[in-house]
This record gives sequence, structure tokens and C-alpha cells, in this order.
Amino acid sequence: MAYRAEYIWIDGTEPVPMMRSKTKIIEDGKEPGIWGFDGSSTNQAAGHDSDCVLRPVFQCPDPLRNPGDILVLCDVLLPGTMEPHPTNHRAALVEVAEKYAAHESLFGLEQEYTFFKEGRPLGWPTEGYYYPAPQGPYYCGVGAVEIAGREIVEAHTEACMDAGLAICGTNAEVMLGQWEFQVGPVGPVEVSDHLWMARFLLYRVAEDFGVNASISAKPIKGDWNGAGCHTNFSTKEMRENYDAIIAACEAIGGPGKVEEHLEGYGHGFEDRLTGLHETAHYSEFRYGVSDRGASIRIPWQVALDKKGYIEDRRPNANCDPYIVTRLITNTVCSAI
Repeated sequence: MAYRAEYIWIDGTEPVPMMRSKTKIIEDGKEPGIWGFDGSSTNQAAGHDSDCVLRPVFQCPDPLRNPGDILVLCDVLLPGTMEPHPTNHRAALVEVAEKYAAHESLFGLEQEYTFFKEGRPLGWPTEGYYYPAPQGPYYCGVGAVEIAGREIVEAHTEACMDAGLAICGTNAEVMLGQWEFQVGPVGPVEVSDHLWMARFLLYRVAEDFGVNASISAKPIKGDWNGAGCHTNFSTKEMRENYDAIIAACEAIGGPGKVEEHLEGYGHGFEDRLTGLHETAHYSEFRYGVSDRGASIRIPWQVALDKKGYIEDRRPNANCDPYIVTRLITNTVCSAI
């Protein structure tokens, strides 16, 4: 007897990496080990020296196949030296997470995305007027006019739950055809692994419906909301007192940090962070209580309780969570 292991990794496509996967049949009783792939076909190697190595780092049940089949998330190594490939951002996160483990950082990531079919957001008119009614009724909406793609969302949510991922919620977003799921609160490495795996399942489930799930930061130009990956963060100290909340905000907005973080927060932030559509302009940094137009929002309950967490609203939907969680963990914990 044997089982199927779907090896999954992040490639070297720029400016936004893609997910890749392939299936390995493994004899029962054996664990998935390292495996090779053609890096010249994934923007991770040249044709004359094309081999790259997949190293399993996280696995879970495959909810789309038979019992016993698994999903295997891998990071990419260089053959010979077995050092992290330049596109392997997980390795750097692991180092930072271990360095600051005593602060017990927790993250909750809000992954926004947009369904597309035949070149248009799902639910948008295919004849006559190109645009649907303006934004307003779609956020957390209910009804055939307000919602498009719920059946895909439900299938994806069930798949994530069956896989044992730390998905903790879903909702329709501000633009028709746009949705969000949340992962966390768990540690920086775990939340990043789980988000990447949840993205893979989103793409696979949507594929079965003949729909593309896009994590573009600004899928439709004009007066339509972009798509972010709002990042909720706390340390042990922040969960105990408000001074640490303010200190974290000040650290993230410190000299050189605004530019450093934006550089790692995903492609196309200039198009999304315009100061409109519940965003702060990328050229400014500010934080505020219950302010969705700020760079960092302090939830009203946190201000009331004088402890809790903060929400960095700047990361794009297409961000690499390994980079985002590393930046925030390193910046805040090194300042404590």
C-alpha cells in the first residue's frame, strides 16, 4: 500500500512568487523526505545547473484526496551545500523567531483575495455595463445580488478545517467578488506555514470551480478597494500592558523602519496604499485607536483594556508572510 504526498513550495517568480506542487507516491510507513525539482522552470535556477532541493517543513492531511494522503509544505535548498535558496524566506524567519522566542509573539493574518472568471471579478456583469453597483452592500453581505462565490468559500473553509489549519474566520469583503479568511492567532512560523497552505487550498478549490483566486493588491483600478493582508500582532508584554502597545507602534514607525517594512510588505503597495479605501498613504506613518485609515490600528477594546495587540494594515494580499512576520517580530522584539 502507498499514499500520495503533495509537495508544495514557493517559487522564484517576480514580483509576486507563485505556488508550485507535484505528487509523490510513498510506501506506507515511510515519511516524505527531501526531493528535487527543475529550478530552471520555476525561476530558481539556470538551465545548465537546474537542480533544487525540496525539504519538508510542515505537513497536514490532504482534504481533497483520500484518507492517508497528505500535503507537504517545503522550503527550497541549494543542492550540495543544502543552504537556503535565495527565495527561501522561511529560514530567516525561523532564526528570528528562535532568537526572540521568550517574547511569545502571536500573529493573526487576514488574507483578502478576489475571485476572477473570464477576466472579470466573479459576479460582475458580463454584458452591458462593465461595473456592478458601487461598493456598499457587499461587505459581509447576504443575498444573490450582494455575494458571488460563497460556495467556493465554504468549500475552501471546510478544506482548511479538515486539514487542521488554524483558520479562524471568513467574510465577504468590500468589493463584489472579494473575500477574506483569517488564520491565527499562532506563532510567526506556524501562522506563515498555515497561511501558505491555506492559499494553496484556495487555489486548488477555486480551480475545481473554474475560477481563479487572485491575491493582487489592487485587482481593479479606480474607486474599488484593494486587497490586503492585515497583520495582527502581539508579544507577551503587549498582552500584559498598554505601554508595550505604544512602544511597538513607535518601534515600527522608527527611523528607517517604515521604508524597510513597506519593501517587504508585498508588490504594488503604491497602488493600494493611496490614503483612500481604508488605507493610510504609503508616504506617511501614523497609528491610532479604531482608525482604519492609519498605518497601524489599535483596536478600541485594546485601548479600553490597556493591553492586547495591534493591527498593521499595510501588508498587501500578495505579501510573503515569512517576510512580514520576520520584520515585525524583529523590529518590535529588538526594541523591547
